[in-house]
Amino acid sequence: MKDFNINLKTKIVDLVNLYNQKEFFKVVDQTKKLIKQHPDAFILWNLLGAAFKSLGKIDESINSFKKVTKINPQYADGHNNLGVILQEQGRLDESIESFNKALFFNPNYAQAYNNIGIVYREKGKLDKAAECINKALSLNPNYAEAYNNLATTVKEQGKVDQALKYFNKALSLRPDYAEAYYNLGLAFSEQDEISNAVRSYKKALFLNPNYAQAYNNLATIFKEQGQLDEAIKLLNKAITLKPNFAEAYYNMGIILKGQNKFNSSLEFYHRALQFKSNYAEALYNIAIIFQEQGRLNEAINYYDKALLIRPSYDKAQAQRLYQKAKICDWKKFDQDKELISNLGISKNYIQPFTMLSFEDVPSNHLLRSMLFSKKKYLQTQIPFKEKSKTLRNKRLRIGYFSADFQNHATMYLISKIFEKYNREKFEVYVYSFGESSEFDSVREKLKNSVDVFRDVINLSEKDIAMLAREDQINIAIDLKGYTRGSRTGIFVYRAAPIQINFLGYPGTMGASFIDYIVADTVVIPDNQRKNYSEEIIYLPDTYWPTSYSKSIITKSFTKSEMGLPDEGFVFCCFNNTYKITPKEFNIWMRLLKKVEGSVLWLMASNKWVETNLLKEAKKRGVGSMRLIFAKKLPYAEHLARNKLGDLFLDTFYYNAHTTASDALWAGMPVVTKIGEGFTARVASSILKALDLPELITTNDEDYEALIFEIATSPKKLFEIKAKLNTNSL
Repeated sequence: MKDFNINLKTKIVDLVNLYNQKEFFKVVDQTKKLIKQHPDAFILWNLLGAAFKSLGKIDESINSFKKVTKINPQYADGHNNLGVILQEQGRLDESIESFNKALFFNPNYAQAYNNIGIVYREKGKLDKAAECINKALSLNPNYAEAYNNLATTVKEQGKVDQALKYFNKALSLRPDYAEAYYNLGLAFSEQDEISNAVRSYKKALFLNPNYAQAYNNLATIFKEQGQLDEAIKLLNKAITLKPNFAEAYYNMGIILKGQNKFNSSLEFYHRALQFKSNYAEALYNIAIIFQEQGRLNEAINYYDKALLIRPSYDKAQAQRLYQKAKICDWKKFDQDKELISNLGISKNYIQPFTMLSFEDVPSNHLLRSMLFSKKKYLQTQIPFKEKSKTLRNKRLRIGYFSADFQNHATMYLISKIFEKYNREKFEVYVYSFGESSEFDSVREKLKNSVDVFRDVINLSEKDIAMLAREDQINIAIDLKGYTRGSRTGIFVYRAAPIQINFLGYPGTMGASFIDYIVADTVVIPDNQRKNYSEEIIYLPDTYWPTSYSKSIITKSFTKSEMGLPDEGFVFCCFNNTYKITPKEFNIWMRLLKKVEGSVLWLMASNKWVETNLLKEAKKRGVGSMRLIFAKKLPYAEHLARNKLGDLFLDTFYYNAHTTASDALWAGMPVVTKIGEGFTARVASSILKALDLPELITTNDEDYEALIFEIATSPKKLFEIKAKLNTNSL
């Protein structure tokens, strides 16, 4: 300062006071005027750089700090300040260069060591980061910010207990340190210590009411707890404080999506991308909405965009594969297949249902479900206040939970269950969280079949669990598992002392909060029990329920009405198209070529399937007239048209389940190939229960040979159909 005259010193002190009062525009204006008089006053350039940075004028700030270091190359603070803003802009290598220059001119500069440690942490060099920050602490043992950064670093190394110790040390040195409380909240969140995390975020906000990130993280916790109104209020506060806060827009999009407000959700995701163009999670969630809206091509496009940013984004990879399977896009099938065995197995969870049709490896299905359950459902089970409360009733109370208690295929399978309960021993409660039409005869019949029907669509998962507690439910049965429309959080909170996975999810849920799975010895043979986390309730014959009534079919169709030829053998597969792979399709095309005049009747699940499968058939030398695509019909009419098929051809990794049951009930035999996992054995379970084991094969060759034999032997087909009709009565 001695190089400046007294008048300039006074003016600089005044500017510093203005800066501390956050009058940044005034600082910029007055500093520029002084610089015209004193162009080589590096302190003025340093102050100008700081003011520009506070105003968000990054280029001007960087240029100002560069001017500082040019005028006075030995001014360590100038190099440090330049390094900080370069680091904040993601220019990490340049920032390291600036911090090293600061340390060259001031080897005892603790702040520069701390800052360079932050950069190394961002580069993933955690050991180097810890080394630099510890050097800062050796120079300044009371450096609260360094303890905060060291805690963050060791937390990323997985040393959470050590991190908590360092955060507390930072707070002991600086009790008003809002950022340390915020980071402490992050650490508690990762440890699933949610109440401590909330307390830490609230303390950060008490100390800094304008802490947008703390509002955002607190909102995320409230969202997970089902307190959506409070979460939305906090996110709005975060956005008000920080209008370019991409993460807050993203979290608002998640809440709105959960409320089925898809258009509003998309708006918030796009706002997030406006401020953070490389936001892979936002691109992923836009894709999720598009797929739920049936815009599958657009969904795949957005998964591709997310994967360009983050090639190892497991959830995007899995969903992209699943959506491509839905439209039978096999252009890169072999290349895509290489991804499957590692997805969702060890580090990053995925939705386990997406992989069921891609491989028949039960141990992998278990690992995916376990990882998904562990990482996805962080809610804490609410303890039962009185352990004996649910045992006081004379009758055992059974609660069924689903989104499908209406005119849905599931109800045609299970409705008889509700009608056949022994009312002297059991009370049956239904908790419905699915949409239903204004009048639904299936739903109305169900209401009359059970003791209590509760429409809980507008309740949170926690509130549904607590309602089941109030109803003193003894056994809660989840009919959805990890399928679309599920609300698994109900069971995380514990709706009942005993919780069972039944029918909806064809496999293990890998979850500590699900106690049992309902099965039979075909779908889960003894040698596969190790691949199921639940205890197994074995039913005799088959676990698969059927409640068909002859009265459901009030209409009959002709082949011409369904677009089928009047003559010729009709192979059929009404399975969802994501279950079809080139492996089955190759066999089917060979059969079409061997069985003269035959056709293959498939489900037109979406508008892309027909185009893609016709192209695949053409590649295999089969003309377009040999593939017939069935449009969606009301369920009763769909059952009726099954009678027109001659033989149902099953898929391998994910069998026909409801579609097999539909076909067999309508009198159409099903040929299957039994596999290893649950999904690959359901059709065999149903066939065995009907005493039709001769339709179960164990390898591709036998599968193809049996189908060909039946298709070319009217006598054999007649005998099988006669046996089926007798056994299904």
